[in-house]
Amino acid sequence: MTTPIKDTNAMIAGMRPVLQSGEFAFASWHQDKPWPDGTRASCVEAEGLSLIVPINHAPQDAVAMRCITLQVHSSLEGVGLTAAVSSALAQAGIPANMVAGYHHDHVYVPSDSAQNALNILQDLQRSSK
Repeated sequence: MTTPIKDTNAMIAGMRPVLQSGEFAFASWHQDKPWPDGTRASCVEAEGLSLIVPINHAPQDAVAMRCITLQVHSSLEGVGLTAAVSSALAQAGIPANMVAGYHHDHVYVPSDSAQNALNILQDLQRSSK
Protein backbone atom coordinates (compact mmCIF):
# COMPACT_ATOMS: atom_id res chain seq x y z
CA MET A 1 0.00 0.00 0.00
CA THR A 2 1.31 3.44 -0.89
CA THR A 3 1.55 6.36 1.49
CA PRO A 4 -1.08 9.02 0.72
CA ILE A 5 0.37 12.16 -0.88
CA LYS A 6 -0.35 15.51 0.81
CA ASP A 7 1.77 17.96 -1.19
CA THR A 8 -0.29 19.80 -3.83
CA ASN A 9 2.31 19.72 -6.61
CA ALA A 10 3.16 16.09 -5.91
CA MET A 11 -0.53 15.12 -6.09
CA ILE A 12 -0.98 16.88 -9.44
CA ALA A 13 2.30 15.57 -10.87
CA GLY A 14 1.52 12.06 -9.64
CA MET A 15 -1.99 11.78 -10.99
CA ARG A 16 -2.50 9.50 -13.96
CA PRO A 17 -6.01 10.34 -15.18
CA VAL A 18 -7.83 7.30 -16.59
CA LEU A 19 -11.19 7.44 -18.36
CA GLN A 20 -13.34 4.64 -16.95
CA SER A 21 -15.65 2.63 -19.17
CA GLY A 22 -19.40 3.13 -19.02
CA GLU A 23 -21.73 6.05 -18.56
CA PHE A 24 -23.26 7.10 -15.28
CA ALA A 25 -25.76 9.58 -13.88
CA PHE A 26 -26.45 11.30 -10.59
CA ALA A 27 -29.93 10.33 -9.41
CA SER A 28 -32.23 10.88 -6.46
CA TRP A 29 -33.05 7.43 -5.05
CA HIS A 30 -35.82 6.15 -2.79
CA GLN A 31 -34.25 4.67 0.34
CA ASP A 32 -36.39 1.51 0.16
CA LYS A 33 -35.50 0.78 -3.47
CA PRO A 34 -32.59 -1.65 -4.01
CA TRP A 35 -29.42 -0.12 -5.41
CA PRO A 36 -28.61 -1.17 -8.98
CA ASP A 37 -25.53 -3.23 -9.78
CA GLY A 38 -22.68 -0.93 -10.70
CA THR A 39 -23.66 1.89 -8.34
CA ARG A 40 -20.55 4.04 -7.92
CA ALA A 41 -21.29 6.23 -4.91
CA SER A 42 -23.93 7.42 -2.49
CA CYS A 43 -24.60 10.59 -0.54
CA VAL A 44 -27.27 11.23 2.07
CA GLU A 45 -28.58 14.79 1.70
CA ALA A 46 -31.30 16.68 3.55
CA GLU A 47 -33.57 16.06 0.55
CA GLY A 48 -32.89 12.31 0.47
CA LEU A 49 -30.51 9.73 -0.95
CA SER A 50 -28.43 10.46 -4.05
CA LEU A 51 -26.63 7.75 -6.01
CA ILE A 52 -24.27 7.64 -8.98
CA VAL A 53 -25.74 4.84 -11.05
CA PRO A 54 -25.16 3.31 -14.48
CA ILE A 55 -27.01 5.44 -17.04
CA ASN A 56 -29.51 2.67 -17.84
CA HIS A 57 -30.82 2.88 -14.24
CA ALA A 58 -31.22 6.67 -14.26
CA PRO A 59 -34.25 8.78 -15.21
CA GLN A 60 -34.52 9.49 -18.94
CA ASP A 61 -33.67 13.17 -18.49
CA ALA A 62 -30.45 12.43 -16.56
CA VAL A 63 -27.17 13.83 -17.86
CA ALA A 64 -24.90 11.04 -19.11
CA MET A 65 -21.53 11.30 -17.36
CA ARG A 66 -18.15 9.60 -17.69
CA CYS A 67 -15.78 9.04 -14.80
CA ILE A 68 -12.11 10.00 -14.87
CA THR A 69 -10.13 8.46 -12.01
CA LEU A 70 -7.07 10.51 -11.07
CA GLN A 71 -5.00 7.45 -10.07
CA VAL A 72 -2.98 9.17 -7.36
CA HIS A 73 -3.33 8.13 -3.73
CA SER A 74 -4.03 11.62 -2.48
CA SER A 75 -4.29 12.20 1.24
CA LEU A 76 -7.69 13.07 2.61
CA GLU A 77 -5.80 15.96 4.26
CA GLY A 78 -4.23 17.10 0.97
CA VAL A 79 -5.08 20.56 -0.28
CA GLY A 80 -5.35 21.80 -3.85
CA LEU A 81 -5.89 18.77 -6.08
CA THR A 82 -9.63 19.29 -6.42
CA ALA A 83 -9.14 23.02 -7.00
CA ALA A 84 -6.50 22.46 -9.69
CA VAL A 85 -8.55 19.85 -11.52
CA SER A 86 -11.86 21.70 -11.36
CA SER A 87 -10.19 25.00 -12.34
CA ALA A 88 -8.48 23.48 -15.38
CA LEU A 89 -11.77 21.97 -16.54
CA ALA A 90 -13.73 25.15 -15.76
CA GLN A 91 -11.38 27.17 -17.98
CA ALA A 92 -12.45 24.87 -20.83
CA GLY A 93 -16.14 25.19 -19.91
CA ILE A 94 -16.39 21.57 -18.71
CA PRO A 95 -18.48 20.87 -15.60
CA ALA A 96 -16.60 18.77 -13.04
CA ASN A 97 -18.37 16.78 -10.35
CA MET A 98 -15.70 15.63 -7.91
CA VAL A 99 -16.07 12.51 -5.77
CA ALA A 100 -13.38 11.57 -3.28
CA GLY A 101 -12.77 7.95 -2.44
CA TYR A 102 -10.35 6.65 0.16
CA HIS A 103 -7.63 5.87 -2.38
CA HIS A 104 -8.40 8.14 -5.35
CA ASP A 105 -10.39 11.13 -6.52
CA HIS A 106 -12.86 10.75 -9.37
CA VAL A 107 -14.17 13.42 -11.71
CA TYR A 108 -17.55 12.99 -13.40
CA VAL A 109 -17.88 15.02 -16.60
CA PRO A 110 -20.57 15.11 -19.31
CA SER A 111 -19.99 12.20 -21.71
CA ASP A 112 -19.58 14.45 -24.74
CA SER A 113 -16.71 16.30 -23.00
CA ALA A 114 -14.94 13.26 -21.54
CA GLN A 115 -12.08 12.93 -24.02
CA ASN A 116 -11.37 16.66 -23.96
CA ALA A 117 -11.44 16.60 -20.15
CA LEU A 118 -9.01 13.68 -20.08
CA ASN A 119 -6.62 15.52 -22.41
CA ILE A 120 -6.78 18.66 -20.22
CA LEU A 121 -6.01 16.66 -17.07
CA GLN A 122 -3.14 14.83 -18.74
CA ASP A 123 -1.71 18.22 -19.81
CA LEU A 124 -2.13 19.53 -16.25
CA GLN A 125 -0.27 16.50 -14.88
CA ARG A 126 2.59 16.85 -17.39
CA SER A 127 2.95 20.60 -16.78
CA SER A 128 3.35 20.16 -13.02
CA LYS A 129 6.35 17.82 -13.16
